[in-house]
Amino acid sequence: MAIRNSIKAIIISEGKILLTKNKDDDGDFYLLPGGGQEKFEEFYEALRRECREEISCNVNIGEIRFIREYIGKKHEFSEFDHECHQIEYMFECSLADDVVPCNGDAPDNFQTAIEWIALSKLKHIRLYPAVLKQVIHEDGTFEDKIYLGAVN
Repeated sequence: MAIRNSIKAIIISEGKILLTKNKDDDGDFYLLPGGGQEKFEEFYEALRRECREEISCNVNIGEIRFIREYIGKKHEFSEFDHECHQIEYMFECSLADDVVPCNGDAPDNFQTAIEWIALSKLKHIRLYPAVLKQVIHEDGTFEDKIYLGAVN
């Protein structure tokens, strides 16, 4: 089993965060845009590619904000995800001027749309990782820690 890197974009504008909307048997859930790093691809290259695929936008990449481990056998999806060990690197990003995000041409399998969600509403949606509800504040600021641990 290989450990997989995933690079994610935290895009906040005017009190809202840009998320991909996804659907499974339990209904809608939300994720940060981004995804898996390919072999020989640098983090920034991976994040830019993933954002073009999922939200049809180029992003300006800022500071790393959070690192999270996902160890499938320790979480609610262990029944089907028990072999997964992923390290997620979450960067603060912004969109290029005059860019309107939309579903990209290569969205993830469960992705149905993208949505700007008010930061004040994060606590009321199914968001993965759920720990983002605690470390991204309603005013758009972040907790002052980078490593979040093996949490969901």
